[in-house]
Amino acid sequence: MRSVHPNQESSKAAVKILVVDDREDNLFSIGAILEKEDYSIVKANSGKAALKILLNEHDFSLILMDVQMPEMNGFETATIIYDRDKLKNIPVIFITAYSNDEDHAFKGYKMGAVDYIYKPINSDLLKAKVSVFVELYRKNLQLQLQEKKLLLANQSLNREIEERKISEEKVQLLNLQLSQNNEHLKQMNEELDQFAFMASHDLQEPLRKIQMFSDKILVQKKQDEETEKYFSKIISASRRMQSLINNLLEFSRHSMRSSDFKKTDLHQLLQEALTELEISIEKSQATINCSVLPVIEVVGPLMQQLFYNIISNAIKFRKKTESLVISIDSKPLTENDLVDLKTAKPNRKFFKINITDNGIGFNNQHSQEIFKVFKRLHNYQEFEGTGVGLAICKKIVEKHGGYITALSTPGQGSTFTLILPESQNNIDHF
Repeated sequence: MRSVHPNQESSKAAVKILVVDDREDNLFSIGAILEKEDYSIVKANSGKAALKILLNEHDFSLILMDVQMPEMNGFETATIIYDRDKLKNIPVIFITAYSNDEDHAFKGYKMGAVDYIYKPINSDLLKAKVSVFVELYRKNLQLQLQEKKLLLANQSLNREIEERKISEEKVQLLNLQLSQNNEHLKQMNEELDQFAFMASHDLQEPLRKIQMFSDKILVQKKQDEETEKYFSKIISASRRMQSLINNLLEFSRHSMRSSDFKKTDLHQLLQEALTELEISIEKSQATINCSVLPVIEVVGPLMQQLFYNIISNAIKFRKKTESLVISIDSKPLTENDLVDLKTAKPNRKFFKINITDNGIGFNNQHSQEIFKVFKRLHNYQEFEGTGVGLAICKKIVEKHGGYITALSTPGQGSTFTLILPESQNNIDHF
């Protein structure tokens, strides 16, 4: 027979007590006395049943066992229990009707019993004795945990001592391997630089042709106003892409210098990005609401690209049944706001810029993944894109000594938050 106290699952530190008695009324009585305590009560109606339970469960803090049971009495059961190493430290309290039999009590203590409770059971006495041994059990667990911690600390210390005894020959070997790895890494970086240069050259060649042929069309024949407008935008966009390729190539290959950063009106950069997105904004019938943005030190073309990518992303992932609204606002951060910022330093000023849309949104558990290169939350059939735009945004913000985060709910839009410093003093660029 087995019964588990209702609080067993709800209490992480539940104490297990095994109650062994051949009489159902005694089991019920003991369970009723202890039921209000934070114990997990397991019941067995014979010595054999108790041993069967103890074959699989060893984490009992106390055993309450009747002495007089058929087939196998309490003393015999205790003897078998204490023969097992995993069980020998579990205290046993015998329950007996022989209150005046000293030989009987001596035999019990000899078997390993820690105490006796005499029938009829005094409920207050039972609860008091059980609580004492439960507290001892908990203290013992704490000591065991402390012992484990000390053992782990000792093992860690021994490992540290062993590591310090590494021979000079092994150190030299590691230095040699490090030197070889550095040489290999240098060679790989040079190859990547060459590849990046060739890739940028190959990308710019078709752009130059687009510009050239578009210019020729405009010069050779007078176009209507609408066509001329679109050709002008083609030329402007291709020139911008050519500039962007050069900027991104420079950005990825070299460290940022302080001279690259200029005090710039972010509102002006935003307007330039919106101009580039004019056709997309018109087609999507998007509304852009923007408050005053700060003047801070940035690399202008890169920050313009950041605005372009985020707004373009909002247009792409808009709802088909609702007009797109994009809101952009900014505010300076206080000292309390800066507590959790790793880049926060004395006498530094930061600005927080929120770009919010009412698009389709995404599951917020992907809020970190979307900034990884080539990470897409939708397939190519649903939405076009390469999965690079937001990764570029993250890199641009980090190059400026700031942070970018995203917060979203499916069907309720997204908010991209930029944390940017006012100046680039004391920021390490890499």
